[in-house]
Amino acid sequence: MERPSVARMYDYYLGGSHNFAADRAAARAMMDAVPEAPLMAQANRAFLRRVVHHLIEAGVRQFLDIGSGIPTVGNVHEIAQRAAPESRVVYVDVDPIAVAHSREILAGNERAVVIQEDLRNPAGILAHPEVTGLLDFTRPVAVLIVAVLHFVPDSDHPDQLLRTLREALVPGSYLALSQVSLDGRRQSPEQGEAERVYRRTDNPLWFRSHAELTALLAGFELVEPGVVWVSQWHPEAPEGAEDAEAAGFLGGVGRVGG
Repeated sequence: MERPSVARMYDYYLGGSHNFAADRAAARAMMDAVPEAPLMAQANRAFLRRVVHHLIEAGVRQFLDIGSGIPTVGNVHEIAQRAAPESRVVYVDVDPIAVAHSREILAGNERAVVIQEDLRNPAGILAHPEVTGLLDFTRPVAVLIVAVLHFVPDSDHPDQLLRTLREALVPGSYLALSQVSLDGRRQSPEQGEAERVYRRTDNPLWFRSHAELTALLAGFELVEPGVVWVSQWHPEAPEGAEDAEAAGFLGGVGRVGG
């Protein structure tokens, strides 16, 4: 609790209450460096909401949300189960306190569970008894890795992690990704300060370009419009895609063909 957590910082950006003094101090330091940080988090959460609605309309009823943080302030089970009550959701996060908060929030929901595991151990996620007990991998599953990959360095081989997940999915399954990017932006003192803030956590930042994020979706059929700034992905209104770079996150969705 005395060390800031990226999951609880994100909760603070979104206006949640599941955070501690260390998280709020780090988040405020980030907001001093990048005042639009809460708006960026909100744009990313809006992207997640639109993705889940899109996948529900496509017939998906199973969701594996890896790096989920704390499922509050409009998260996957609320969105999916409101639209399709039979939807099943597994949340995965590495932060034990975030997982504990999540268990309290999900108590009594038989179609949503949370496990403590790391994106860098995809085989462990896929074999976890609570995952296999709730999700049927002989049917389509949507894997959501939203606002997480910028905490996974290239040395951890994110392409191989995603390949392991893809190979477990049947045709008609999906993978949704988003992460922070500096495309079209110059190096700035604010960027350096943001990196310093996140080095105080267990998850320093790793920026990736449009080309790099697109490459990570190799093996999937990209859903139109491909990899774009998150506010440009199926906006609810044309004005929602204005000033798209301000969102700071690139995102895209891929489908398993066949």
